Amino acid sequence: MTISTTGSPERPATDLGFLLHKHPEKTQAFSTSHGTAHVFYPEASEERCAAALLLEVDPVALVRRGKGKGRGGAPDSALSQYVNDRPYAASSLLAVAIGRVFKSALQGTCVARPELVGQPQPLRIEIPVLPARGGPELVAKLFEPLGWSVEATRLPLDEQFPEWGESRYVRLVLEGEQVLAQAMRHLYVLLPVLDDAKHYWVAPDEVDKLLRAGDGWLAEHPEQKLITSRYLSRRWSLTRAAMERLELVRLAETDDSQVEEIDNAVDENTDTEERPVPLAVQRREALLAALRTAGAGRVLDLGCGQGQLVHELLKDTRFTEIVGLDVSVRALTIASRRLKLDRMGDRRAARVKLVQGSLAYTDKRLTGYDAAVLSEVIEHLDLPRLPALEYAVFGSARPTTVLVTTPNVEYNVRWESLPAGHSRHGDHRFEWTRAEFRAWARQVAERHGYAVEFTPVGPDDPEVGPPTQMAVFTRRDDATAPAPTTTSTITKGDEAA
Repeated sequence: MTISTTGSPERPATDLGFLLHKHPEKTQAFSTSHGTAHVFYPEASEERCAAALLLEVDPVALVRRGKGKGRGGAPDSALSQYVNDRPYAASSLLAVAIGRVFKSALQGTCVARPELVGQPQPLRIEIPVLPARGGPELVAKLFEPLGWSVEATRLPLDEQFPEWGESRYVRLVLEGEQVLAQAMRHLYVLLPVLDDAKHYWVAPDEVDKLLRAGDGWLAEHPEQKLITSRYLSRRWSLTRAAMERLELVRLAETDDSQVEEIDNAVDENTDTEERPVPLAVQRREALLAALRTAGAGRVLDLGCGQGQLVHELLKDTRFTEIVGLDVSVRALTIASRRLKLDRMGDRRAARVKLVQGSLAYTDKRLTGYDAAVLSEVIEHLDLPRLPALEYAVFGSARPTTVLVTTPNVEYNVRWESLPAGHSRHGDHRFEWTRAEFRAWARQVAERHGYAVEFTPVGPDDPEVGPPTQMAVFTRRDDATAPAPTTTSTITKGDEAA
């Protein structure tokens, strides 16, 4: 595989060496589990720089370490151990070599020139022989949505005997303005996807690898399901887990402009000097009041988004420890900027922490807190996923107080800006009536040893109720944590996504 770029005297192409952590004037060799990876630069000047990765596969090591395992670790034919395309074509072996040799580039770190990391640059990537189950058409479907110009030329089985027909291999050329780290992640995931085979057993930790490498692009990719299934060797349980976590990422990164527009809607005839307080602000004020009434000091904001509630909590010194958790790294980055964590004083910074995690899994980091807030979170999950969140919060973390807010669908008729029959947000999977929300909350409280009360948020209309409904759960002292009722709720917490 070769990666090349162009440059100028102001921005020399040889800066590629800093990003790859490999000096253009050196030839280097790295041991891998199946052979030796060589890195060298066929060309290195200010105008153009090309880095090559050559994986020299050891057939004996391939047999010994493979131990007769084929696709996804399933038993393969005895002959395929000795007669296969692994030494000659790009595959999961090359993807592993990329992770081994270009680890810093893959992670997007560059100590010597950190300013280069996030800069897009003109890249050209060439792979002379790439297995492509699905042909050039699938190659284009996978890479074009990521901003690449794709040239995938199908190779003949034998150039001397064209009548034999075409092979499943292509010569791949990718060109585009890309951040190098993201380009490396595209290759790390999509090479084994196109090959539709892995040389090692696919274990549950492959889900974390996929989500790390797919951060920032996989959640929105139109071929997400195919990519996930093939990368995980069609292991249904792992694919389902990955798809659920990707869905949470997608929802977390969805633009909330529609919600803000509706929440802040005002009758056009209302005097601008008498505009009501936006509903989003009223929600935060109601949550803060409930937390103060509960005497909470250590508070979890679960699904903290861009940190609006965390920002308000920090203003009150009675909240001694504040943890904002979200599945979206992007949202946490925005929250960090909003809070100015990098410029915050030591005493204030010691009170707040932002962590990445998913409410679909139990997480030991969330235990032992006085209170947890789920503000406008549950309606973004499919109903079959709610039991997993329920156990993660009420069964595993078990804070003393839990506050849950969600839209009241009955109030939607009062929004002049909301078309009839529409949800307040395009990603809401449901919006409950007051009766439906109370029935769910009471069942949760009964199952997990909590008492529950209900509080309106916003103007309480005598006919349709308030725009937002809030449940205040208080753990009973005599209650013990119940055992999970389904296997999906006891999955170990994803402490590193």
